[in-house]
Amino acid sequence: MKFKILIIDDEKNIRDIFSLLLEEKGYLVETAETGEKGLAEARKFSPDVILLDMNLPDLSGIEVLSRIKKFLPQAEVIIITAFGTVKSAVEATKLGAYDYLEKPVDNEELLLLISRALEVKKLLREVEELKSELSERYRFSNIIGTSSKMNSIFQMMAKIARVDGTVLITGESGTGKELVARAIHFNSPRKNGPFVVVNCGAIPKDLIESEFFGHTKGAFTDAKTEKTGKFELAHKGTIFLDEVGELSPEAQVKLLRALGEKEIVKVGGTKTMPIDVRVIAATNKDLEGELRKGSFREDLYWRLAVLSLHLPPLREKKEDIPLLCEYLIQKYSQEIGKEVKGVSGQALAHLMNYSWPGNIRELESVIYESIVLSERPLIEEDVLPLRLRGAALKKEEISLEPGKPLSEAIQSVTEKVEKSLIEKALEEAGGNRTKAAQKLGISRKTLFNKMIQYNIRS
Repeated sequence: MKFKILIIDDEKNIRDIFSLLLEEKGYLVETAETGEKGLAEARKFSPDVILLDMNLPDLSGIEVLSRIKKFLPQAEVIIITAFGTVKSAVEATKLGAYDYLEKPVDNEELLLLISRALEVKKLLREVEELKSELSERYRFSNIIGTSSKMNSIFQMMAKIARVDGTVLITGESGTGKELVARAIHFNSPRKNGPFVVVNCGAIPKDLIESEFFGHTKGAFTDAKTEKTGKFELAHKGTIFLDEVGELSPEAQVKLLRALGEKEIVKVGGTKTMPIDVRVIAATNKDLEGELRKGSFREDLYWRLAVLSLHLPPLREKKEDIPLLCEYLIQKYSQEIGKEVKGVSGQALAHLMNYSWPGNIRELESVIYESIVLSERPLIEEDVLPLRLRGAALKKEEISLEPGKPLSEAIQSVTEKVEKSLIEKALEEAGGNRTKAAQKLGISRKTLFNKMIQYNIRS
């Protein structure tokens, strides 16, 4: 995309020289010889940069600048001034001009100044494009699911996004808690502010306060420079406290104080700093159970759970699996560069029968691996991981003999599944025990012992 430059100057030779110079550099150029014509051209042309002479026959450069900034605030204005009007040019920079150049203008200096002005434009444009992309990516409609449980969650998310209260998102690992937190942020009044993620479970206990609130230089042995904390970085935006249930009792106290007082003090500092952040916390723990055990503070819990949202595991909303598969296949087929269009009926049956302990994250991994291994337009059952292919037991294979304890029945079923998986792996490996062991994720020796146990001949 070419950048556009407007030249407003009453001297024809300057307009011609600048036009030739800038067009040779690939810019789109328009010119005007008076202030009024320049204003009209600016409205029509929407330039990125304007070269504006301070002395025009009808209007002063200051007046033209003032009027342009009202309807085209994003344009960068470079003032061209004679020696006697430098004071006015300096005043113009205070009113929003990017910079000024004195006549006679050095061409190289002009090109460098325009380049710098456009760097700012490019950065601002990239920021706006990124904001737009993030807002698009985290629309509620981009979270996949049509089950009744997901519809209830979407309705709750929409209500939560409109207000500014603290949110606690609960659910098993892999259910998409961070995705939901981002969607709430990017659909809230804070969407133009930062979204800062803190993994509470990954921060050493003695560094949590520094990570949250920052520290001053020399606050402790390794504090060589001043550090900005996550809460300060999230000012005017949202801070996402992932795995909040992992916080130590000491860290819980410090977090509670920050939430209650809405201000922080850096480690080693004395000055309080007000913070304006929305807190969204997430955990895969049962925090109410942790309250009863005394390992999580009740006052902090109620600070975090002003608004609550629970994400169900995938096994409780299996009707969403076909739609999720469709989305993931489309996403990863393009990324990997393969023409995989969908899932066969038999493969889908395995996907639907599996319990998905890793939830959506595990499904995503399975689909990615299956696309990599697949050589056909559809994902077939032979490219699915073995743990999925053993998931669909026939009802007649599961029986509880009279007088037989449940534990023995479970052991019997487990052995049937294990034997079946080993036979399948050996068949696919052409009888090669080393390859079969690799497929099963066990050692060759373990495989050999299992083959003896189940009387399997390769």
